Amino acid sequence: MPAAYVLLRRRGAGAGTGADEVMLQLRSGTGFRDGYWAAGAAGHVEAGESALRAACREAVEELGIRIAEDDLVPLSVLHRTQGTGKEIDERVDFFFECTRWEGDPHRAEPDKSAELGWFALDALPEPVVPHELAVLTALRGGGRPPMIMTFGFPG
Repeated sequence: MPAAYVLLRRRGAGAGTGADEVMLQLRSGTGFRDGYWAAGAAGHVEAGESALRAACREAVEELGIRIAEDDLVPLSVLHRTQGTGKEIDERVDFFFECTRWEGDPHRAEPDKSAELGWFALDALPEPVVPHELAVLTALRGGGRPPMIMTFGFPG
């Protein structure tokens, strides 16, 4: 099951520290990882929809902002499993970063998030959804995650 993730990024705007920051939301009322911090916008790719289109749609739905597909920069594809043997728990996640958008990000689905904030990559809140933390950790210090990552597989 594919999903698209949008990591909004900015350089040092909030704290004035020059730190690289990412917008995260605190999940609430979703039934999955509630109480965990997660990408500002993310969700399943719908039938007949590209991962790019899904990322743009999720940004509108969850953050109330508009993103052009050309402003999405591919970061990584994460193939992950929860190890249950169920198809629903076998995932492919497309991670994009974005530094340009229209509108002011806000909690457009307040029933699915408790909070929204900017965080320095070297001072992330806890807890962060584990598979998303793997990508965020790779971005620290100006790093780049591998184009293809895996998560949850043995070995």
